[in-house]
Amino acid sequence: MNPNIEAIFLDVGNTLRIVLNDPEFSQKAAENLHAAVGAKQPLDEFISMLKDRYKVYRKRAKTILLDVRETELWSKWMLPDYPEELIVPQASKLTRYWRDTNGRRVAREGVKETIIELHRRGYKLGIIANTITETEIPDWMEEDGVREYFSTVILSSIVALRKPNPEIYLMAAREIGVDPAKCAYLGDNPLRDIQGTREAGYGMMILIEEPDTLRKMPEDVVINPDRIITRIDELLDIFPPRNQDA
Repeated sequence: MNPNIEAIFLDVGNTLRIVLNDPEFSQKAAENLHAAVGAKQPLDEFISMLKDRYKVYRKRAKTILLDVRETELWSKWMLPDYPEELIVPQASKLTRYWRDTNGRRVAREGVKETIIELHRRGYKLGIIANTITETEIPDWMEEDGVREYFSTVILSSIVALRKPNPEIYLMAAREIGVDPAKCAYLGDNPLRDIQGTREAGYGMMILIEEPDTLRKMPEDVVINPDRIITRIDELLDIFPPRNQDA
């Protein structure tokens, strides 16, 4: 426990939300994407092409630690051979369809209740996430009724900076008005989340165990968070009330 923590930042993908395998849902998303751009090639061939192009983009983004806006992602990387006047106005929708081809995203059990309680206990809350979408996370926050509890939302698709670049963590601390040493971060990725928060001088890093993420880690990765949890509500055991009212 770090009694000096004033702000808690959270990752979203595989941290606050997880992906559920739903073949029917994913198939429908692929069909919607295919139809939205009027693709002439067969659906499977079209999706396979997009997967190859996305791998190229992801490799670049991870190398230079920068992301692009949705409009550039689709017009320059994913579908550069389609007319911009067709692709750019639909960029946000195309991103949603593309992400949905992987499965259905839902909040982990206890997320809303934990967020509300941490806010009640006097902590400033924020989001720092690597993502290609600009609207999905804000829309989810509104739909689940948690947007009001967050002081700032930092998405790599909007600010360009990408974890583990320490500057994205420092940017979040500046926006929320708290010294990095008094900030904590919850994430699932030892490479991105631990490295970035350490370099940014955050006071605490908490890792939530996510088997799918850990399976992808190189064997020589050193995992040294301050705490490891398996459920979101375990944050309430780490962060006591900061104010008398709570």
